[in-house]
Amino acid sequence: MAWWGTFIGGTLGYVFGGPIGALIGAALGGNLDRGIKMGDQFDTGNQERVQLAFFTTTFSVMGHIAKADGHVSAQEISSAKNIMAQMQLSAQQQKAAIKLFDQGKATSFPLEEVLHQFKKECHGRRNLLQMFIEIQIATALADGKIDNTEKRILHTIGEILGFSRSQIEHLFNIANGAKASVSETLTLAQAYKILGVDKGSSEAEIKKAYRRLMSQHHPDKLVAKGLPDEMIALATEKTQEIRKAYDLINKHL
Repeated sequence: MAWWGTFIGGTLGYVFGGPIGALIGAALGGNLDRGIKMGDQFDTGNQERVQLAFFTTTFSVMGHIAKADGHVSAQEISSAKNIMAQMQLSAQQQKAAIKLFDQGKATSFPLEEVLHQFKKECHGRRNLLQMFIEIQIATALADGKIDNTEKRILHTIGEILGFSRSQIEHLFNIANGAKASVSETLTLAQAYKILGVDKGSSEAEIKKAYRRLMSQHHPDKLVAKGLPDEMIALATEKTQEIRKAYDLINKHL
């Protein structure tokens, strides 16, 4: 939570402008008067700055996707709250996250502008951007389905952040497999989809895919790239899902 304390304390040595800065300003309002000025200068790559950008973009885009089909379902609200619970956010952070979620629901929410700045703030760190997309997909799946509007937005998000359509579909497979894993109904076919390999793949190919996915989702590596410390639990959950799929496949080799 060091990044949050530094931000609220008004001791960050940079300014935050652009659409993400506007979201922060609306969500945290008065706190910005305690030493942080809004502006257009950038010091991208700063660890705490990246963490703040990730937090801000995650919850605002989450709200935008939830409202994509015209209404926000109880399941989507519950999913957002579950993510907050997993992150063990402080009361102040939860309040900010809810305000960001609400901003994302607005028809005027500048999705593309926010995503372009987010990618810049993250210096295009692919593993970090992928984790962001996976969180958004998990939220969209909260009500058990993804409608065409939500899927179109998720593909747009992927395209702006540098992911192909097939790569986004693979992330859908991981998310669907994760839901099955939680309910203890993970099938062998789903396990193969989670690892992104075919049933006829060799043991070496399966192991290579497994190691690549585990490396992409390694909590320590993601935090080092700018994932907020509070989201370690989400990254750890992903590695558990991948390991479960790998173990299931190994039992049938």
